Amino acid sequence: MKLSLFLTFFCYPIFCVGQETFKPIEAKIYHWADAAVNKKENMEQRSLLEGSSVAFKHIKIHATTVYPHQTPHQSHRHDEEEMIIIKEGELTVTIEGKTQTLGAGSVALMMSGEEHGFENKSNSNVTYYVMRYDSREPKNLERGNQAGGSFMINWKDIPFQAHDKGGIRKFFDKPTAMSRRFEMHVTTLKEGMESHPPHTHKAAEILLPIDNIAEEHIAGNWIMADIGDIIFLESNVPHAIRNIGKGTVTYFAFQFE
Repeated sequence: MKLSLFLTFFCYPIFCVGQETFKPIEAKIYHWADAAVNKKENMEQRSLLEGSSVAFKHIKIHATTVYPHQTPHQSHRHDEEEMIIIKEGELTVTIEGKTQTLGAGSVALMMSGEEHGFENKSNSNVTYYVMRYDSREPKNLERGNQAGGSFMINWKDIPFQAHDKGGIRKFFDKPTAMSRRFEMHVTTLKEGMESHPPHTHKAAEILLPIDNIAEEHIAGNWIMADIGDIIFLESNVPHAIRNIGKGTVTYFAFQFE
């Protein structure tokens, strides 16, 4: 009984797993320009955020830039689920023997335990975001496989659907092994437009501006976000986004619960 009370006291609100502890991620903008750069012979990496959330006991997002004709690592497997978004350039992705070259805006998701590897076969750098996460609930590989398993989506294959505020590209909305629901779309807002009034929802959400500045409303404050920044919005945090730049702004939005 004393041991149980000790762990409860020292692990809340920090999530404890093994010898590691992960603090809840604060709802705010994590700026690309503030990320420390770790340069290696074949690549460089920027750590953008790491911690826990309502849905995930551990989540980490970093950006990797791989130099021409280099690989970031050998093909490997791990227990976490992983998603990548190509920021710029072309990346050749192999998942369980299936290979595809993905351009800017393209997405790949690797389920837990599946072998995957990346390679830059081009003459230019390629930069991509990596999001690795482990759910609080036990992973459900059967659920993930029934929903289609790992996948790769090329930006050019997703149609643009125009609307009065700009338009949308719908990437996916499905369960995975680590999430009961994982939804991703890309929104384009016309100059001066706001996506919607400040609102809340149960699912946590991440926004990623890819071509212009925007302003994000987080719990009562408007804060500017630049290209490449990560906007993290925890469950039930009031939020909204508006275009304060010249021309349109396009951003990824993905929710998970």
